[in-house]
Amino acid sequence: MVREDLGLTGSKKGCGIGDCGACTMLVNGVATFSCMMLAIQADGCVVETVESLAENGKLNKLQQSFVDLGAIQCGYCTPGMLMTATELLRRNPHPSEKEIRLALSGNLCRCTGYQKIVDAIKAVAGE
Repeated sequence: MVREDLGLTGSKKGCGIGDCGACTMLVNGVATFSCMMLAIQADGCVVETVESLAENGKLNKLQQSFVDLGAIQCGYCTPGMLMTATELLRRNPHPSEKEIRLALSGNLCRCTGYQKIVDAIKAVAGE
């Protein structure tokens, strides 16, 4: 629905069973696997997709950090990683590496090995 009807194609269809995190969106500020949620459940909720992160057409600090530190390779997992990291940083602006890794534990990446993703989040958390 979000991809087809609204044209917001950032969130990806991955596993369809809540295992990969590629479809992560924020629903009322909470990172949520959209594949595990019916559209009717979002009625009245604030739903944020990766498209909402850019500010005035410019990548936000977290997105830019992913680019600058090479945390993006194929890009398939990136929207979900960004949304999960966004929730984490809103809740805890200065998470430890352990807290970052724990937050990302529901998001799978088959390209980067996670270290560059963690480094990109740490760089923003350190500001």
